[in-house]
This record gives sequence, structure tokens and C-alpha cells, in this order.
Amino acid sequence: MGTDMTDSSHSTENATINGISLEMKDMGNEITLPPPPPSPPPPMSEPHIGANVMTTSKRHKNSEIASSQYGINIFILGLLLMLATYLNITGLSEGDRLIFLIALMLVQVLWMIFYMAIGNRKKWATAEKDGHAGARWLKCGIGLFAGTTIAMHALKLGYFIGYTECKSIVEGMYPVTHIIHTILQVYFLWRHSKDVIKSFKTLERFGLIHSVYTNLLLWASAVATESDHQLEEHMGRLTSLGFVNITLHEDHMQCNCTSSLCDSFRRGIYYLYPFHIEYQILASAMLYVLWKNIGNNLGSRHHRSKLTFHGVVPGTLVGLIALGATVATVAIYLLNIGRTKIKSESALSIYYIYSIVVLSLMSVVSLVGLMIHKLDATPTLKEKSPAVKLDENLLVGSAIGSWITSWGSIIAIIFSDNHPAFIWYNIPYSILVILEKYLQNMFIITYINRKHKQNTRTPCVGISIMSHETRFPSKNTDFRTGNENKHHDRCHITQQDSTSQDTCAKIKKAMLKNITVALFLCNISLWIPPAFGCRPQYDNGLEAVVFGFIPWIIVIDISVPFSIFYRMHSTYSLFDVYCKIGSS
Repeated sequence: MGTDMTDSSHSTENATINGISLEMKDMGNEITLPPPPPSPPPPMSEPHIGANVMTTSKRHKNSEIASSQYGINIFILGLLLMLATYLNITGLSEGDRLIFLIALMLVQVLWMIFYMAIGNRKKWATAEKDGHAGARWLKCGIGLFAGTTIAMHALKLGYFIGYTECKSIVEGMYPVTHIIHTILQVYFLWRHSKDVIKSFKTLERFGLIHSVYTNLLLWASAVATESDHQLEEHMGRLTSLGFVNITLHEDHMQCNCTSSLCDSFRRGIYYLYPFHIEYQILASAMLYVLWKNIGNNLGSRHHRSKLTFHGVVPGTLVGLIALGATVATVAIYLLNIGRTKIKSESALSIYYIYSIVVLSLMSVVSLVGLMIHKLDATPTLKEKSPAVKLDENLLVGSAIGSWITSWGSIIAIIFSDNHPAFIWYNIPYSILVILEKYLQNMFIITYINRKHKQNTRTPCVGISIMSHETRFPSKNTDFRTGNENKHHDRCHITQQDSTSQDTCAKIKKAMLKNITVALFLCNISLWIPPAFGCRPQYDNGLEAVVFGFIPWIIVIDISVPFSIFYRMHSTYSLFDVYCKIGSS
């Protein structure tokens, strides 16, 4: 023992204390330990975390406000240039306005190239996606409208070539720039409309808001040009109803066209303008959602729903009948309006009767859809995506255009001295326009905001548990057998209730799908007449007499494009509603 103790007096031993390897040297009575490892830094306290979050949120809000103000100022400048051009202010020409629009489009093109080439290389910067934004059907819609926009500007380029001798070179550069801008923008939206941007956030905010207001200015320019063309036609049609023919201005070229296709080009351009207008406003909406999503923490929001059309035959038939009636009504209207007084009044009467029937049908089915929602006890959550919120705002905002013209028509009918026969159809028509949009907006907004909770049902497990217990004989066997029978009866009743609830849910779901399909096709039907020249607010002449030609023309030029956009945006929203109903 002594020898062992002496031999071990200068030995080195390794020990482990609390998982830390220590080297102990026994030198007499002294034991030296190595210095302890450095302690980790204390965790950040909650006030520090809150301060960092508040700083980031404040920076996020400041850049959002700064970029929005930049975009608003760009938009105001563009509108003032457009107004000055149409008022023929000395020293300002149409070419100056086009140069401004060309510059805006080129800046956007450079920003999109930067984003796709540099900003998007950081995969972590766009790892999150907003599943509500940039749906595939929405991409297909904007692709279709972009194709018509490219075709329209190709016709403009051909028209410019025919009049090269008396047109500025800027008028030739504008359609070329617009074609390049459209192709690149559609590619950008197809690839990146779902992105939640996390890199270069301040730069991307300014780039996106610049893109939003550039498209809005292109939309405003298209609306002004198309309204000017429509105004010339409608002022000529008022002659057939006994009103004085008013011609605001005529476009006289200072040279002859070098091609025989110039007139065809010009007519084709105005036929494609409605699609071009829809393209610009739709692109603005998709870019705005991208701008709102910058820096947000949305998580994974991919909603892939299986799209089926089973059981929607009644709604499809109703919608197709309305669509067929629309085509016939538009043909009758365009062939008769402006010919003679009798034909014009007949065309207006047919249009009003057709609209009253379709609007009444849409009001009824929208009301039924709202009643089904009120009777549905399924728990739901509200969507918080910026895309859903934007859809809601666009529906209500664009409906204001129709409400303005409808109330104007009602006031004009009440205070007018002249009351032709077709005017009395205008009263129910105007009232139904207000009511139908009100009910349809409530129906769409109710269902696009729905997000169903997971349905968790408690299974009937009492039978299997009790069956195992009855295998062991005991004094309580009879009691347990009776208890088992009670559980069996209770579970059987629960299954019957569940079956009846499932049947009721399937009926409600089928009704909602048919309602949505019918509204979808009816909105397409009501989009066609104003988009292709059927505008009774122009042609009946009554409102223009009461309010004055120029004030009423200004009201119509502002409100009708919003009415056209409302119908197209309603079809997009109803498609989204159908997908949500189908996946619920």
C-alpha cells in the first residue's frame, strides 16, 4: 500500500467532472486544474429582441412609405402630362408624353433584368412563396391579354410605317418599346409572381412600385385613347335619336398612307384596346401584390387544389344560355344603333330587357349563395394574404364606376322632361346594376376569405376496447356487455348523424359550385357588351341632356373602364372561389 501511494504521488490522472475532461497532477498536497472553458454569452433578453424587431419593422415601414410616395408622384406627373396633351397646351406635344412613357418602361425593363440576373440568385432571398398570388389561371389570363397587346402594338407599328412621312419617330419607338416591355414583364410575372422578396428590399420596393405605376399610366393612356375613339362614334349615333350631332375633333393626316392596309390597321387597333386595358390593370395588380409581400413572413403557402367540374351541369347550362343571349344582343345592338330612330330605340330596349333578365338571375343566385353561407356551421378562418385583401379592395373599388352611372341614370329619368319608351326599362336596369354588384361582392368576398380548419373527428373506439375486456370472465361480465351495447348504439347513432351531415354538405357544395359557375359565365357575358361598343349610357342621350354633354362624357369616360374591369376581375375572383369550394 505504501509503495503504491508513493508511486502515485507524482502520477498524472485524468478525470471527468460534469462531462469536462480534467487533468489532475498530484504534486504533494497541491492539485492544479486547467482553467475552465469560457462561458457562453448570456441569451439575449426579450427587451433586446423586441427592440431589434421594432427597428426592423420601422425600417420596413419607412421604405414602404417612401416608395409609395415616389410612385404616387410619378403617377400624378404622368396624368398631368396626359391632361395637358389632350387640352392642347402650347409647347407640349403628344411626342413629349410618349417620351415620358418610354423612359418609364425602359427603367422598369432595367430593373426586371437586375432582379432576375442578380437579386434572384440568392435562393434564400425568395425561399418563401405566397400561394395566393400568381395562380396558374391568372398567369394564363395575363398571357392571353399580353398576346393581344403585342398584336395591337404590331398594328400600331404598321400604321406608323404607312404614315412615316408625317409622323414623329417617337410614335414608332413607342410600340417597339411597349412590345419589349410586355414580353419581359409577362416572363417576369410568370416566374416571380409568388416571390416573397428578402434581399435588396429597399431597392426592390422602389423597382416594384415604379412598375406598378408605370402600368397604371399605360392603362390610363389606353383608356383615354379608347374613350376618345368611342366618343366620336357615339356622338354620331345620337343623330338617329334626334339629338344634334357633335364632333369634338377629327384626326386628319398631313400625308397619304403608303399602304392600302392603314384603315384596316386602325380599325384593328381599336378592337384590341379592351384586351390591352385589361392586361395593364391586371399586371399592375400582380406587381402590387409582389410589392406588399416584400419582407413578409408568410411561411409556406402553396395551395394546390384539385380542380374538378363534376356536378356543375345546371350552372354551366345557365351560363352558356346567358352567353349565347349576349352574343345575339350585341349583334342586334351594333347593327341597329344609329341607323334610324325606330331601330335605335328598339336596340336600346332589347339591350335593357336582356340586361334585366341576366342581372336578376345573378342577384338571386348570389343571394342563395349568401344564405348557404349563413346556414353553414363549419368553422372557418380568415385569409391574411395581401393578394386576397387586394381582390376584395378591387372588387369594391371598381364597382363604384357602375354605381355612379346607375345613380346618374336614375336622377336623369326622374328630372327629365322627355320620356321615350325605352327609358322605362332603364329604371329597373339601373337599380339591378346596383343591387347585383352589392350582392355579388358580398358573395365573392365571403368565400375568398374562407380558410377551412382541419376537420378532426373522434372515432368510436369504445367497442374495440370493451371487446377485449369481455374476454376475461368476471362478475361484471353482464354489466360490461350492457355497457358495450350502449357504446355500440351510441356509435351507430353518431355514424348516422355523420352520414346525414356529409350528404347535406355535398348538396351545399354542389349548389355553391353551380352558383359560382353560373356567375362566372354571366360576368363574362356582361363584360362583352361594353368592351365591344354597347354603351347605352352614351347612346340614349337622356343623361347627357340632363347633366350636360361634357360633364356626362367625363363621368362615362371615367366610370365605364372601371365597370369593364369589374366584370373581368369578378371572373378571376369567382374562379378562385370555385377552387376553394372544390377543395373544401
